Amino acid sequence: MIEALSYEFVQNAIIAGLLVSIASGIIGSLIVVNRMVFLAGGIAHTSYGGIGLAIYFGLPIFLGASLFAVLSAFIIAFITLNHRGRMDTFIGLMWAVGMALGVVLIDLTDGYSVDLMSYLFGSILAVSHNDLYYMGTLLIATILIVTLRYRDILAVSYDSDYAKLRGINVKFFYTLILVLSALTVVVAIKVVGLILVIALLTIPVYIAEKLSNTLYMMMILSGIFSSIFTISGLILSYLYNISSGASIILVSALSLFVFLIFSNLRLR
Repeated sequence: MIEALSYEFVQNAIIAGLLVSIASGIIGSLIVVNRMVFLAGGIAHTSYGGIGLAIYFGLPIFLGASLFAVLSAFIIAFITLNHRGRMDTFIGLMWAVGMALGVVLIDLTDGYSVDLMSYLFGSILAVSHNDLYYMGTLLIATILIVTLRYRDILAVSYDSDYAKLRGINVKFFYTLILVLSALTVVVAIKVVGLILVIALLTIPVYIAEKLSNTLYMMMILSGIFSSIFTISGLILSYLYNISSGASIILVSALSLFVFLIFSNLRLR
């Protein structure tokens, strides 16, 4: 594995994995405590339409997917805040339409042959320098927003009624969390693909939640665990020549399984 570090694409993959892991730890914690896992899954699959749009119009993949994902986040925020009773129906519809639109646009793109597996299950070894700049910018913006408005986000996440009494704009912060989730989902797709992205956003968070008593500590531990799982998955994928995205998620799932076993043994 040491000799592989001399290759630029491996270096880029490791940096990308760490950047996305930290972002996923922060945003994944917010997704879990706000019970947005299903919403984030809807955004992930809907964003495939943005990938199709980017390919069809010759735009950067991250740009097309991000714009589509953010638009989806705004729509989902509006639906969940105003039509919660029909939420499942609308999100399921967006999920299906986004995926279908992406596939059709890719099929209509002349002279373009795409490996759908790279978007479904990730292609971290194909990360470019531009991708790293995008990931780094998103991570910095996420850290700044969460740090500066931590108390407001904390109040909205755990007790929205109390937040309203304090004069906090609950709808704004709820939408902000969804938008940050959408952008994080887009960069995470590059690492593990849209099929597995929810596992990356929730498994480390679940473990961290059991080991922490504050949202702040949960975010830190989630980022650490996610980074460990990502690097371990990359090492396994290199050693055994298997898909990196699937390896990362399997390492995460195995770690969760071991954690649950030890947790149950401690309770006895």
